[in-house]
Amino acid sequence: MLPGLVSQTLPRVELTPNVIREMFEVFCENFERSSLEIFERDLKDKNWVILIRDTEHNALQGFSTIALYEMDYQRKRISVVYSGDTIIRREYWGTPELPRSWIHTVLEKSAQMPQPLYWLLISSGYKTYRFLTVFYKEFYPRYDRPTPPEMQAMMEYLATQRFGTDYHCEGGVVRFQDGATPLRRGIAEVSDERLHDPHIAFYISRNPGHVNGDELVCITQIHPDNLTAAGRRMTR
Repeated sequence: MLPGLVSQTLPRVELTPNVIREMFEVFCENFERSSLEIFERDLKDKNWVILIRDTEHNALQGFSTIALYEMDYQRKRISVVYSGDTIIRREYWGTPELPRSWIHTVLEKSAQMPQPLYWLLISSGYKTYRFLTVFYKEFYPRYDRPTPPEMQAMMEYLATQRFGTDYHCEGGVVRFQDGATPLRRGIAEVSDERLHDPHIAFYISRNPGHVNGDELVCITQIHPDNLTAAGRRMTR
């Protein structure tokens, strides 16, 4: 039986070099073409880090990096959360500790920020995209309805602001010229059976370059009314 998991949320500036190396080791188990230099560069762009450790050896089993910020959009103040690398080791796939800790952290750290709060998500694999489909009622893009013009405009604005020319508006993807990290083989393989899921089939059709590290840009509003029953369980 696997040891249990516990989470800890830290300001990114409090990470020690040893913890960063632990995170990079977990990262390398899941992604190709990785370098510690690029990993640390991306990490500096975040302000919170969630660490998931096991209760027996205190070994790092997963983590998530978060950039939480405020900005003006169309003459209104909004809050934005951008999630960077979010990974858990294979042995713990399907366990709720990482999504539970992520939702708790974002709600806690954004409590005093202006609403509404939007989640800007990029995903190079269908498993990350499935976080939206499992925990949120409304999110975009999706297979069963077009993205509303106002959400499309916000998504494009946030992605352009954050990724610059690496964001390709016509395809709705981020294609990093420096530092693209495709998933390793076996991490998110797409079988014929998986394609029976309309969410996964849609993701693959919208982001065929995921095999090369292309990231599909997605957006949802983080609000209690937008959580599914599964999402509400994560807040308890």
